[in-house]
Formats: sequence, structure tokens, C-alpha cells
Amino acid sequence: MKFIKSILIILIMFFFKNNVLASYDKLFYDFSINDISGKELNFVNFKDKVILLVNTASYCGFTKQYDDLQFIWDKYKDKDFIVLGVPSNSFNQEKNSNDEVKKFCEFNFNITFPITEITNVKGNNAHPLYKWAIKNYGSSAEPKWNFHKILINKEGKIDDTYTSLTNPKSKKIVNKIEKLINY
Repeated sequence: MKFIKSILIILIMFFFKNNVLASYDKLFYDFSINDISGKELNFVNFKDKVILLVNTASYCGFTKQYDDLQFIWDKYKDKDFIVLGVPSNSFNQEKNSNDEVKKFCEFNFNITFPITEITNVKGNNAHPLYKWAIKNYGSSAEPKWNFHKILINKEGKIDDTYTSLTNPKSKKIVNKIEKLINY
């Protein structure tokens, strides 16, 4: 009987390893990044909010998701929710300058949610925020492509991750956002 209990505990730990093994010596709020205009965006200002962190790119097949990100931003921004776009050239599909990205987002998608400067999101040169995400949540937190999504809860910890294929307006993401903001 002890053997079976031990096996069950190991299996449970394996399936929930992202949350069980997370050390969280830092929280999301301990980081900062420059916004698209070059000003420091200190995440402590997002404390007690739910954040959908999305690495974006202007030349990606998923770029139309900007419309859907703007939609959920408009729907929940007054309910302690933030969409944070992180333009990245980690997959060689971003414009050459922050100014070009800003103009592209504003002109084509009327983006009003916060956007950072162009930032590396994977590999040795990844921003410390993305290294933190992988350390605390595992490989599913590492973007495999543009428009990868990381959902941060009000405690500043990763709640879930979503691939580029998961639309921001999907029931899967919206239900989780509503649960986390206590909608």
C-alpha cells in the first residue's frame, strides 16, 4: 500500500511539476522593461492585476491577434487586467525599430494596451522576465513562436501558458481571465 501511495505522489508531482517545483524567489512585479517609447515600465505598477503577457511580431501570420488582444483589453481593462505586448525579433519577424512597431500597432490595430520595446524572449539573450518564467513554470513558458501567451495571476505568479494557436478571445483564455479577476 505504501508503494502505491508513493507512486501516486510521484505521478501527482510530475503532472503538477510547474506549480510544485516553482521556487518564485521573484515575482512578476519584481521586473521592469522599457515601454515602446523607451520609458521604464515598472511592473510593480501592475501589482494585484492579472496580466496577459504576449510576445508579438509585425510580420507574423498571427499578427491579426492584435485585434483580439485589443478586444480583451477593452473588455477587462477596468477590472484589474492588463494585456502587455512584447514585440520581439526572436523569430525574425519584427520591424527594425520601436518607432516602426509603435506606428504599425497604432495605425493598423489602434492598439492602446501597453507595449514594450523590442525584446528578446528566448535563448541566452532573453529578457530576465522570460528566463524567470521558464525557471518557475518550465518549458511551456518559453515562446516557441510569436503570440505565445503567459497568464500571470494577481499574486505575480504564472497561472497558465498558451501557444500561438490559442486565440486570445478563446473560451479557454477568457474563462481563465474571468476566474482570476473574479469576474
